[in-house]
Amino acid sequence: MRPNTLKRTAVGIVAAAGIAAGSLAGATVSSAAPDTAARQAAVAGETGTLAVNNFGLTSSQAKGVQRWLKARWSYRDSIDGQLGTNSWKAFQRHLKASHGYTGSIDGDPGSGTVKALQRKLSQSSYGYSGPIDGIAGPGTRAAFGKFGDWARSAY
Repeated sequence: MRPNTLKRTAVGIVAAAGIAAGSLAGATVSSAAPDTAARQAAVAGETGTLAVNNFGLTSSQAKGVQRWLKARWSYRDSIDGQLGTNSWKAFQRHLKASHGYTGSIDGDPGSGTVKALQRKLSQSSYGYSGPIDGIAGPGTRAAFGKFGDWARSAY
C-alpha cells in the first residue's frame, strides 16, 4: 500500500468513526441505525478523498480563497467554502511556485504544506511571526484568517 493511500484510508476511517459518534450522540437506536449505516457506506466509498481542512477559515473566507485559487492557480472545483483535496492541490501549486513547498501536489495539507503556508503568511502583511514548524496552531490559523479576509474582499 502506498503511504498516501494508507493516510487517506486512515482519514476515511477516522471520519467514519466521527460521523458515527456524532450521529449517535443524541439518537435512539431506531433512528440512528439507518442514518449511521448510510453515512459509513458513503465514507467507506470515499476513502480516496481527503477530509476538508479549512484551518479555521469561515466558509466565507474559504470561498474567497477558492475564488483566488480559481483565478490564479487552476482550481476547477466548486466554490463551496470547503477546502478539500482540489483546493489544496491548487494551493500547493502556488506554494511550490512561490514559497518553498517541495512535496507532491497531492491535496494533503500535511506539515510540508503548512510550513510553506507559514512562509507565505510570514512574508506578507498577514501577521504570522511564529516558527516555520508545520503545525497549524493558533498563530498560523489567525494569519490564514487574515489571508482569507483579503481573498474574500479581493475575489
